[in-house]
Amino acid sequence: MQDRTERDRQQAIERYLRGEKPSSICASLGYSRMWFYKWLRRYKSGTQHWFKERSRRPAENPNCTQQEIVKIVTFVRQSLYNADLFHGPQAILWELEDQGVKPLPSERTIARILAREGLTHRRTGRYEPKGTKYPQWSAQSPGDVHQSDYVGPCYIRGQKAVRFYGLNSIDVATGRCATEPVLAKGGDRTVKAFWASWLRLGIPRIQQFDNELVFFGSRRFPRGMGQLIRLCLWQGVEPCFIPMREPWRNAVVEQFNHHWLQGMLRKQEILSAADLRSKMLAFEQRHNSRYRYSKLKGKTPLQGLAACRKQLIFPSSEQPPRCPIPKPETGRYHFIRFIRSDARLDLFGETFHVPSETVYEYVRATVDVANQKLTLFLDNTAIDEKQYFLR
Repeated sequence: MQDRTERDRQQAIERYLRGEKPSSICASLGYSRMWFYKWLRRYKSGTQHWFKERSRRPAENPNCTQQEIVKIVTFVRQSLYNADLFHGPQAILWELEDQGVKPLPSERTIARILAREGLTHRRTGRYEPKGTKYPQWSAQSPGDVHQSDYVGPCYIRGQKAVRFYGLNSIDVATGRCATEPVLAKGGDRTVKAFWASWLRLGIPRIQQFDNELVFFGSRRFPRGMGQLIRLCLWQGVEPCFIPMREPWRNAVVEQFNHHWLQGMLRKQEILSAADLRSKMLAFEQRHNSRYRYSKLKGKTPLQGLAACRKQLIFPSSEQPPRCPIPKPETGRYHFIRFIRSDARLDLFGETFHVPSETVYEYVRATVDVANQKLTLFLDNTAIDEKQYFLR
């Protein structure tokens, strides 16, 4: 329904077109001459709905984010999400930096754009059966737990003959990372890579990794303690092997692997093996000094470390022990395994019968090197013990 002011505007122009003077029109309707000439100009503009009120919102807002930036942020966020990579405001900011976008929006501006566009939903994690407890290590302070994993093989761009792997390690409590290039995954090279990582991250209490052969040694001699296990035990570290075929149990380092592939390998032009190490160290420093974690209440990994005020333990020498490393006589190492209906525990191909109450449960099997014993824990309670002679 048309309001009174719109009818007055139309009536004033109609009377003017019939020859009536503007002064008499304004006097009878109760409006000023300025009002009349404003609507006369609108009428002459030829607009169909000239008599309707227009928005008084400014045509330009100098404080408003450019629409082009909004489109770029939206596109980058969707691209990262679809590639199963980090897609939060900081990851998007890094991507925009790498693409040379200018002017570069702030992280807060990107967060506001995502909220306004409804792009703040997160990918849900993997489903875990309710009631099945997982023996997770406590990581309350720096050095409690490190997670490590190999990524690769990767190739130096333009030099496919140069193949390498990235050994990525993460301190679970603070998110601090160490990333080492390895040209071949042999036992001695892995020992050197872990040693180099510990020189920067510190020596952990628990060192966690998957069941890759290079980490444990040999399936032919499952009790032989590979070079990495020996290195850990000599340094007072307790190695822990996650359940087989369950990489999400190393979720922190697995997520970092995606971050590393996105931000370092796919974005950097690497010219040589020496250049590779330099850029991996630069990426490590960038992550530790700039990436912010919600679990640290917005702090960076280095800020989180400083806030904890915990004294880290570092290797006593710059040079790693020479391989082969002799067998330790003390220490412990662990396996976390899911027991299926056959009630069998698999340790690097060697199987053991376990009590029936462990069926469809996660257990922790601990090898005591000094006492040559294997102890089985269910929900932190020892339920079985066996002789385990190390060879």
